[in-house]
Amino acid sequence: MKPRLRALFCDHLSIMRGKYLPESKIGTAGTRFCQSQYGVHYDKDLLPAPGAMLFDGLPDMELRWLASEIRPSWERDTQIVVGDLYDNAGAPLPMCGRGALKRAVADWQAMGLSPKVGIELEAFAFTRQPDGSLAPYDTPGGHVYGTGPFADPLRFNDAIWERAEAAGFDLELITSEYDTPQFEYTLKFDDALRAVDSTVLFRLLAREVAFDHGVILTFLPKPIPEKGGSGMHVNFSFADSTGRNVFDNGPKGGPDHMTDLARGCVAGLVHHHKALAGLTAPTTLSYHRLKPGTLSGHLGNWGGDHRNVTTRVSGEGGYKARLEHRMADASSNPYTAVAAVLQAARLGVANGYALPAMESGDGFESWDAAETTALTLGAAMDDLAADTTLQAAVGQMLCDNHIFMKRAEVEKTAALDGAALRDFYIWYV
Repeated sequence: MKPRLRALFCDHLSIMRGKYLPESKIGTAGTRFCQSQYGVHYDKDLLPAPGAMLFDGLPDMELRWLASEIRPSWERDTQIVVGDLYDNAGAPLPMCGRGALKRAVADWQAMGLSPKVGIELEAFAFTRQPDGSLAPYDTPGGHVYGTGPFADPLRFNDAIWERAEAAGFDLELITSEYDTPQFEYTLKFDDALRAVDSTVLFRLLAREVAFDHGVILTFLPKPIPEKGGSGMHVNFSFADSTGRNVFDNGPKGGPDHMTDLARGCVAGLVHHHKALAGLTAPTTLSYHRLKPGTLSGHLGNWGGDHRNVTTRVSGEGGYKARLEHRMADASSNPYTAVAAVLQAARLGVANGYALPAMESGDGFESWDAAETTALTLGAAMDDLAADTTLQAAVGQMLCDNHIFMKRAEVEKTAALDGAALRDFYIWYV
């Protein structure tokens, strides 16, 4: 087969959409899609969402990319790229999550700082039964921090590692998580845009390679009701013009060694805690995960080496100094989620928000947090709609489209539970 290009974008539902293009198109810089894709829901219902232009002729939008961003794929004779979306007039499409992240990066760069990001992903594995139903992947010796055949009998994670390495991904680790059959995948720190490009492509790679091995790998936040949830932790820091990590306040990390910039970032994340959930945890299943005492980002708090806080100040200092935001899950569009985290942090610095006291409770039976995330997707959309400051920072039309589609999702999933609710999403996330 002649070489081909797989050109992709990550949509409002966090689904990777794209086209295979022939070798002759690899040197081109764009291809077109229908803009009303931004009104399509998981069940393929087409809705008049803000920006979807359903009643305006369903016009084209254009996906554009840079030749320098084309990279090797895990598929034979294929190169792959993620691009930015533009409307029919040539303006950046306001609903594009990658565009929102670029704006967040530019806002920080205007302050002389470049965001660095590292993503931790968690996922559950299922296999398809003869009757078509899904069952949790059988890992008879699976346990937290498990490796080898007892944790992964089909060794599909070995194949993921091999294909990822061949495609140029920088993996930090693969291991089994606390609730088998759950796995964690961590990618190395990088410039924010490259880090999130790698995250969305690695998530796709992992799902496709697992599927080749008969495994349905899902990044849904709570696909098995009686087990724990899966998150997408966002670790971040900032580099100045010399490349120095500006969170570096000496060899020691933790709350006692935070810079003023780090304190401002934490204040912003706590201040916008409730609205952040609407963008970083945007499915009905997200609110099966975001509960008290679940190490999930439910509480509007912060601390040091404490897994029941939402914003965790790393104990590592020096060039590894960083903040970890633990609310998001990978049913979110990772571009939008990281943009929201970076914008909330920036607003804390720019607006001088007061930093509340560090969490002193255990997070299971006691906590200091005055705010928590909503307990339902619908209430989370109300919280997001009420936070006009965060909406403006992330992008008003993106948020308008998002809120409309997610309120429709509340209605679509209202009568679903258990396997039916999981299966509403599982083939897409």
